[in-house]
Amino acid sequence: MTPTKKGAFVRKAKDITIGGTLTLALLTGAITLQSCGNNSDERQYETREETTFGKGVRTYITETSPGEFKITDEVSVAADSAQAIVRYYDGHRDTLTAQAAKALIDKEVINNQQYHAGHSGLGSALLWGGMGYFLANSLNNRRYQQYQTQYGDQQRSRFYTNPAVFSRSNNVRQEVQSSRRTQTVRTSRPSSGRSGFFGGSRSRSYGG
Repeated sequence: MTPTKKGAFVRKAKDITIGGTLTLALLTGAITLQSCGNNSDERQYETREETTFGKGVRTYITETSPGEFKITDEVSVAADSAQAIVRYYDGHRDTLTAQAAKALIDKEVINNQQYHAGHSGLGSALLWGGMGYFLANSLNNRRYQQYQTQYGDQQRSRFYTNPAVFSRSNNVRQEVQSSRRTQTVRTSRPSSGRSGFFGGSRSRSYGG
C-alpha cells in the first residue's frame, strides 16, 4: 500500500467536501431555475372600472302625422327590458329593442349630416327621450351625450305630447341614474413569453 502523507489526506478530503457542496448547490439551483422557468400559472393582473345600470326605460311613441313622432309615456323597467313601443300613423305597432332603437338613432340622426334640433323623425324622438338617455349613459356614448347637452331640456320637451309626460320622464331618468353601479373588476392574463430568471423558457440542469 502506497503511504500517504497526513497533510495530503486532509487536503484530498477537503477537496471532496468542497466539490460535493458545489455540486449540491448547482443541482439545487438547477431545480429552482426549472421551477421558475416552467411556472405556467404566472399571471399579470389589471383592474378596470365597470359601470352598469339596473334600470332602463320603456318609451311609448306615437306617429301623430306622417313623419312626426311624439312620446306619449315613459316608465322605468329592468335594464335588460329597455324597449320602445311605436304606434305608427297607419295604426300598426312595433316593439324596438334597445339595440334596434340605437340602430335607428344612428341611421336617422347620427349619420344625417344635415341633422338639427328641428327634426321630428322616429330616430330623433328616440334620441331625445328616455331611451336615448339610457343608451347614452349605459353605453357611455359621448356623441349622444353631446347632442343632449347641446340642446338641453327645451329641445327634449318638444318630443313629448304634454308637460305632464315630460315631467314624468324626468322622474324616470332619475330612477335610471340612481340604479347606476360602478365596481372595480380584476382580470388576469398570461404573462409575456419571458419566464424564469433568464427570461427564457429553457432550463439548465447540472450533474456531477
